Amino acid sequence: MLIKRKSIEQAESSRRPARKPKFAPVTLSEQDGVRYLHFGTEWVQGAMRIRKPDWPELEYAQQMMAWMLFIEKPQAIAQLGLGAATLTKFCYRQFPESTVTAVELNESVIAICNSMFKLPPLDERLDVLEMDAMDFVLDSANHGAFDVLQCDLYDATARGPVLDTPEFYQACKDCLADGGIMTVNLFGDHPSFAKNIKAMKFAFGHVICLPEVHEGNVVALCFRDRPVIDKEALAARAAQIVAETKLPAKSWVKGILAAA
Repeated sequence: MLIKRKSIEQAESSRRPARKPKFAPVTLSEQDGVRYLHFGTEWVQGAMRIRKPDWPELEYAQQMMAWMLFIEKPQAIAQLGLGAATLTKFCYRQFPESTVTAVELNESVIAICNSMFKLPPLDERLDVLEMDAMDFVLDSANHGAFDVLQCDLYDATARGPVLDTPEFYQACKDCLADGGIMTVNLFGDHPSFAKNIKAMKFAFGHVICLPEVHEGNVVALCFRDRPVIDKEALAARAAQIVAETKLPAKSWVKGILAAA
């Protein structure tokens, strides 16, 4: 988010007959070996390095994995908002013993992830649900079912998460198992930021924000239960994550210690 690039279809779509679609058009652009997802505007909704399709290309997407510092072997992960399937793909590949469930309301986003962003075929570990994220978190069948929730819910206007109420975040917390963590992509320099942080703190036991990246993106870690912040343990776990995945986990620890 907050990364502006012009979509290659934007000019063409502006000449189409004026009909108000249910969703903004799903469009693409490419530059320097990276494919970008748009919703008919310059705002980037996701990205994939074509030669490394499972790698989280954008820094904020990497930060969304900061829960790995506290949870080493998740059993169940849910992604709210599929985007370019970045986090869904990474989690599916990185945690072979975990189930990964993605929730996406727009069927066109699901289709483009299958055709252009190399979303793996669905199987007993991977599921993509075409449904509203609010309905998903309110469903009692999902309560207590996930170790991790990753929330990246934006529309074409990119003004802030489309779901941001205390009720939504409480329902997200209800979906977490003991010790569960939710990561959320926010806009740090937008009025929606304070509203979301207030709603998160209403619902969760503890909230920590990582340093801003991409000139605006702030990832919040929402802990179901207040965590133990052990500097040495976090440093050791970060070194393990770097060795296994090359994710910049040491910078996450710095951000957490600064905010704790």
